[in-house]
Amino acid sequence: MLIQLKFGAIDIGSNAVRLLLASVFENNGRPTFKKMSLTRMPIRLGADTFSLKRISKERTDELVKAMTGFRHLIDAYKPSAFRACATSAMREAKNRSQVCKRIQKASGIKVDIIDGAQEALLILENKSADQYLGYNAYLYVDVGGGSTEITISSQGQVSVSGSFKIGTIRILQGQVTKTDWDAMKIWLQTHCAPYQSLAAIGSGGNINKIFRLAECMKNKPLSKSKMIKVRRLLKKYSYEERITKLNLRPDRADVIIPGADIYLKVVQWAGIKNIFVPVMGLADGVVRILYRDYKAQDAAAQTP
Repeated sequence: MLIQLKFGAIDIGSNAVRLLLASVFENNGRPTFKKMSLTRMPIRLGADTFSLKRISKERTDELVKAMTGFRHLIDAYKPSAFRACATSAMREAKNRSQVCKRIQKASGIKVDIIDGAQEALLILENKSADQYLGYNAYLYVDVGGGSTEITISSQGQVSVSGSFKIGTIRILQGQVTKTDWDAMKIWLQTHCAPYQSLAAIGSGGNINKIFRLAECMKNKPLSKSKMIKVRRLLKKYSYEERITKLNLRPDRADVIIPGADIYLKVVQWAGIKNIFVPVMGLADGVVRILYRDYKAQDAAAQTP
């Protein structure tokens, strides 16, 4: 018998806000996760936070309207549970408490502001490594507008994770220093050295777009050499041409080159030649945790 369970997840990032509506189909107790709808609003909170240290009234108004709209979609979908998470732009904003209160008052949605370690664990929750066998460890890399989260997983367990204030928007604003880069380099060289067979798994909008521009086949890795070629291609075009000729969204066209630079440095310093690019992100990890919690609560309720 096929059973359908519904869940929702909101990812309030530095470059955009996303609502994922997903279903979990259970067949003889085995779950299959399916994205039913993904709505993305290009609200760049990081442009405020990383320069002003707070979120402006204008962007707060935009965010509140988007979250209110998301609430209507959630109510129409009727999920068993949903959760909203905010990352670096929100957690570094001095007025984050006021912004979250406005969101909750207008939409009824409580926003959980998560730290870098929690963000990395949510990415890891997707268990992307399960589809890439033959490695004794996996390097998860999630590049956002405000930070880069890196986690090494071995035998299904987190070995070590690091959060670095190196993000695409910070780079555009000239806020990433040589010291920041050196810290990431030393971290990668130190923690990757013990592993003889290490596979990189990338997540985020930039690496997914680079993967498509490189015309890679599904489930095949993106090589470092192809990344370099895509980076050169992007650099040849102006910001406007990336939109008109490469069909990039305006809020992707400016951050994709800094994103490519981060991924290239990570694979270089980790000593890796390829990176796998599954279509997943933080919101997908949230859905998996919501499902796991739902099943645990259901089992507890049925226990005499």
